[in-house]
Amino acid sequence: MTTQTILVTGATGRTGSRVLTLLRRRGLLVRAASRAGEPRFDWLDRATWDAALDGVKTVYLVPVDGELLTRPFIERAVELGVERVVLLSGRGVDVPGYSGEANIAGATHIDGESAVRDSGVAWTILRPAWFAQNFSEGIFLDAVLAGELRLPAGDGAVSFVDADDIAAVAVAALTEDGHDGQTYELSGPRALTIAQAVAEISEATGRDIRYVPLSPEDFVAELTGRGSAADEAADFAEAVSPIRRGMDRHISDGVTRALGRRPRDFTDFVKASVRAWHG
Repeated sequence: MTTQTILVTGATGRTGSRVLTLLRRRGLLVRAASRAGEPRFDWLDRATWDAALDGVKTVYLVPVDGELLTRPFIERAVELGVERVVLLSGRGVDVPGYSGEANIAGATHIDGESAVRDSGVAWTILRPAWFAQNFSEGIFLDAVLAGELRLPAGDGAVSFVDADDIAAVAVAALTEDGHDGQTYELSGPRALTIAQAVAEISEATGRDIRYVPLSPEDFVAELTGRGSAADEAADFAEAVSPIRRGMDRHISDGVTRALGRRPRDFTDFVKASVRAWHG
């Protein structure tokens, strides 16, 4: 078990904030890496890296999508004495055809995983499915609140994983023995279509919410029509495409392997998140 300072990058994000909370509840030494933190940390400003890494032995690493910064950051971290890295990666990294060539996150995760494995220090990789919290505090929230979620996901299903489970696995890997060299594929216990997920939220909240499947072309046209950049809209459509192509419905055993328990069900997530949809 570590008694050294743990650096949490992405400390204000969906998993990083939860990891930070769990570590602090354990009374561990934690440094939250953010642009508003002290010391200040900015992924895009390498001059801020050393201060954030000073005295750190363990890192929870949330990469920046579209940037190839994970490798140089890990190399610098190891030079400064880091001994363990837990990397948040993505589902489908090693699945041919999962992410299209246009998907910016794919290259980030592929190079990041390679960098971790090449680092020479203890490492654990987390590959989560789509977050359940995308509906309650993420990219789908505004649409859910508006009553209509429009996506190019067809009738594909997703084994949504709860961000609390991701954080719990991360904390186990950061603080306990037995996780070195492990790649944990993380998902919930069952797969739901977007329509089924929205229906559960609708039933729990009493709100009229529906899912409207779009073609990728119509989806991109709608986003650009509302002011999104064309490349960003295309990348969003590409990120959703594995759902439509049936590549996100499989159930993974990473939560059970890491924690010795079943992952949280989507229904339980919905019950715990009702306030997010009532304002």
